[in-house]
Amino acid sequence: MINYNGNLIKENEEVISFNNRGLQYGDALFETLRISNGKILFWEDHYFRLMASMRILRMEIPMSFSMEFLESEVLKTLENSERLTANARAKIFINRKAGGKYTPITNDVDYFVITEKLENSFYTFNDSSYKVELFKDYYIPASLLSTLKTSTKVIHVLGSIFAKENDYDNCILLNDKKQVVEALNGNVFLVKGGEIITPSLEDGCLKGILRKQIISICSNSEKYTLIEKSISPFDLQKADELFITNVIQGIQPVLNYRKKEYESIVAKDLLQKLNTIARLQ
Repeated sequence: MINYNGNLIKENEEVISFNNRGLQYGDALFETLRISNGKILFWEDHYFRLMASMRILRMEIPMSFSMEFLESEVLKTLENSERLTANARAKIFINRKAGGKYTPITNDVDYFVITEKLENSFYTFNDSSYKVELFKDYYIPASLLSTLKTSTKVIHVLGSIFAKENDYDNCILLNDKKQVVEALNGNVFLVKGGEIITPSLEDGCLKGILRKQIISICSNSEKYTLIEKSISPFDLQKADELFITNVIQGIQPVLNYRKKEYESIVAKDLLQKLNTIARLQ
């Protein structure tokens, strides 16, 4: 079931026209949500990131787009889905309404909500073999727009194809200054001693919801010191641990990068803390 501007439509029915600006120009953004036991995890963070992103893209925010309204639209879509479940992945997709070329004729928006079943209520720890490599064919611009979840993700698509063709589980993306930015599907953290290091937003990394949670956990812990700074590819080989975060998987430890093998002690500890926070949502 698809929710299109509040109307529920079967998935096999035509929804998006050829003139959709997300399709034509990548003039769209999205939020990917995890729903556990019928509740959207970290919904307030998602909502405010979505509103901030719409403002940056100069989209007109409808008066109806309250936090309560959009939450109800997501849950309505889930409740009417044939894959009815208390645990799901949902996506809110927002594009500027059709019309115009590069210059739109309006800043008003359409929205879609789609859902997909998930098996587990909370995050599980996956310590099976997980190997990454740098993707160096193309680079992420170190700019504000790179921190947003827009529909212009062609570098991530090409990186995913590269990973598949070369038997990697993921790739690390670099910015135009050859600094580590993020993984194909989430933010990157490395551990060195008692320090946990992640790229700064100024380097162009995604302003991730789980990134914010990990920063908060570390800020309230005497055990870890979190540092936001530029990371070079060489730093990856000097780290004790390397892990990737996103709101669907939680924390994914990396076990191998080239000849480097990593531990996953800190990743496992942070995942337990993350699940404690998620249960309180």
